[in-house]
Amino acid sequence: MNKQPQPMNFQRMRNLLEPHIREIREQVFINSELAVVRGATLLFPLLFRQEPPFSINDYRIGVITRGELHGVLNLVEKRITAGTLVFIGPGSIVSPIGISPDLEIHGIGLSTSFPIPFAPGQLPAAFNGQVQDFQLPVGEADVATALHIIDTLWHIVRQPDYDRPTVSSLVAAQMHHYDHLFRLQTAQLEGQRHREQTIFDRFIQLVNQHATQHHQLAFYARRMCLTERYLGTVVRQASGIGAKEWIDRAIIARIKVELLHTDKPIARLAEEMNFPNPSFFCKYFKRLEGQTPLEFRNS
Repeated sequence: MNKQPQPMNFQRMRNLLEPHIREIREQVFINSELAVVRGATLLFPLLFRQEPPFSINDYRIGVITRGELHGVLNLVEKRITAGTLVFIGPGSIVSPIGISPDLEIHGIGLSTSFPIPFAPGQLPAAFNGQVQDFQLPVGEADVATALHIIDTLWHIVRQPDYDRPTVSSLVAAQMHHYDHLFRLQTAQLEGQRHREQTIFDRFIQLVNQHATQHHQLAFYARRMCLTERYLGTVVRQASGIGAKEWIDRAIIARIKVELLHTDKPIARLAEEMNFPNPSFFCKYFKRLEGQTPLEFRNS
């Protein structure tokens, strides 16, 4: 990514949408803890006028009912089309590339203050952190189920002083619905997917989780019980990009977030990102970005 991710939290979304509330109030409900999107066609063009990429630190659960969304999600370029259930979890970085003119999305957003309707350790597998995002192409019946839940939510949250336990239960129902389909797809893919693609997906997952602390391919090869040479070969065959470049992309993306959105000294960032010293940190950043960390921050 060649631009620093900007946080796209609920407050920022509300600020961006406020001038257009009359145009979108029949499609979008948003307060400090919950958003419900119902067939929105204007929402995403408004949001994408901002400078991508965006960092997401809450839960986004939706379904595309028409059109196509093209973008980079957690380092992987994707085209997401109608009939797809979508989850984007905390810690994700999203860089939209384009949207079709007829894009239509229904969905739910849960802020960090929303009371997640599950006891600690009881989140469905699809949402417990094992993956940062997923996309599920499904049939008409499964799309209809997701839309029915969203429609019910929409009806409730539009009432004065809506009942939060009821809303929480509906959110739980949607998460269970997605989790059921996620587990079905995972089981099918495990039996069908080529070993090399499975290795690549696991590598990207580990890079997203550990790149800021582990910069060398050897760490990921050990975690996956593979040789460095074999892992490097598989990653390049699956993606056309070298394994070390994937690691560097993840490190640089996180450094840029810290440089832009914190005032941490360079020495502290170097230590937190597990570089041996600030000089090495600065040389690394400049080699990949063409400017020093301070020059990037000041620009």
